[in-house]
Amino acid sequence: MSAQQPASAYFLDDTKKVTETHTLAVVVDNEPGVLARVIGLFSGRGYNIDSLTVSETEHNAHVSRITIVTTGTPDVIVQIRHQLERMVPVHSVADLTVQGNAISRELAMVKVAGKGDKRVEALRLADAFRARVIDATTESFVFELTGKTDKIEQFIALMLPLGLVEVARTGVAAISRGPEGMKI
Repeated sequence: MSAQQPASAYFLDDTKKVTETHTLAVVVDNEPGVLARVIGLFSGRGYNIDSLTVSETEHNAHVSRITIVTTGTPDVIVQIRHQLERMVPVHSVADLTVQGNAISRELAMVKVAGKGDKRVEALRLADAFRARVIDATTESFVFELTGKTDKIEQFIALMLPLGLVEVARTGVAAISRGPEGMKI
């Protein structure tokens, strides 16, 4: 036996699989327990949800749209999509990342407390990021910021040394470009 070959007859693929972040749009019946079932699919199999938004989108049809941002290997992402498609209350699943050409945004409210130069700098940066002041006291601001997730992350990182107190985020909302919509 050479030094290059393992002792076992079974060769294990020990190369690390590359993980990807995908945004999935899921149209479901708007009824009690559906969200819990979708979340149960993820938690039961050890998949992570990075972001989750849900709201009724068509009142007459009683359907909701769930936008899920998740991370996994390409095989795991395909498996998640197929498992979602098999669920009874699910009407359709679209992988907006694979389809490409999707628009995604997130809303964040960022509270910063500070005085003097830190307060001035926070206002200057907020203006540069096009964040709106939605609440102000003599010692703090609450900024409202909408944009891509990386823009939100960058703004939060810049506010940390200036007196970041609290952050509330909506999660990602995403939609594909063009005239076509998701099927119900």
